[in-house]
Amino acid sequence: MRRREFISLLCSTAVVWPFAAHAQENERMRRIGVLLPSAADDAEYLARMAAFLQGLQQLGWSDGRNVRIDIRWSAGDANLVRKYAAELIALAPDVILAPGSTSLGPLLQATRTVPIVFTTILDPVGAGFVDSLARPGGNATGFIAFEYGLSGKWLELLKQIAPSLTQVAVLRDPATAAGIGQFAAIQSVAPSFGVELRPIDVREVGEIERAVTTFARSSNGGLIVTAGSGSAIHRNVIITLAARHKLPTVYSDRHFVASGGLISYGPDRFDQYRRAAAYVDRIFNGEKPAELPVQAPTKYELAINLKTAKTLGLSVTPTLLASADEVIE
Repeated sequence: MRRREFISLLCSTAVVWPFAAHAQENERMRRIGVLLPSAADDAEYLARMAAFLQGLQQLGWSDGRNVRIDIRWSAGDANLVRKYAAELIALAPDVILAPGSTSLGPLLQATRTVPIVFTTILDPVGAGFVDSLARPGGNATGFIAFEYGLSGKWLELLKQIAPSLTQVAVLRDPATAAGIGQFAAIQSVAPSFGVELRPIDVREVGEIERAVTTFARSSNGGLIVTAGSGSAIHRNVIITLAARHKLPTVYSDRHFVASGGLISYGPDRFDQYRRAAAYVDRIFNGEKPAELPVQAPTKYELAINLKTAKTLGLSVTPTLLASADEVIE
């Protein structure tokens, strides 16, 4: 459904072009580059792009009428990210949308002049992408995913839905500041929940499968899947492993739960893409990324998959159920 909505939206924006051509003939066509970390058939990212396009439309920008949008899909391939970053910059866009650090990092290595609006970055200051949240100082600004402290909430939720857990494996990328920061935040609250943590890297499928399979041999275990490109790219593998080994698992994003995961808590990603459209509009109107503050999420959502809970033999308390923003039955 979301992919059809995205395609329909693209078509609807193109349809208005013949009728608006005369009125817009003296208006310069703006150009937006987009470097996405997923495959082109990823329904979640198609939906996020639909939210971005809707945000642009509400501000008077329509693809094919007064703005042209060039999208590249890297599917998590580092070589493709670098290639597409160079391609997009060569097109001389007015601004580039860069979701995630795997897109933003190579873009900033390739240009310090083209304006960039990012989304879902965990620690842009720590990663060196901006000077500060209040005054980014360079050619990039945007929206952080969340503060590291949120990561402790995942362990709290996991213990709420599976109180007997004593061991938790944390899937994270040890090569990024975000992966390290999230694990540290979880580690800081683990003693208060009587839980022993075990880190698992999310770089390669084989590595994930071996580590989760080994961890599952112990009793009273569960998983926390932190935010990052690795977990997003390998989400189907991770969800399948959690189901196969009957491991209660909490995720950072609702689309894991929509795909069969147990429970998630995190920011509303679609809202961030709509807000990114507003920053693109402000840049089109002459404002500089260096002076646009990096913003935090304004909406968070809790999602629970009751079907998965039933399969795992878990009962969801009425209190937890009442606090959910989305329940999948």
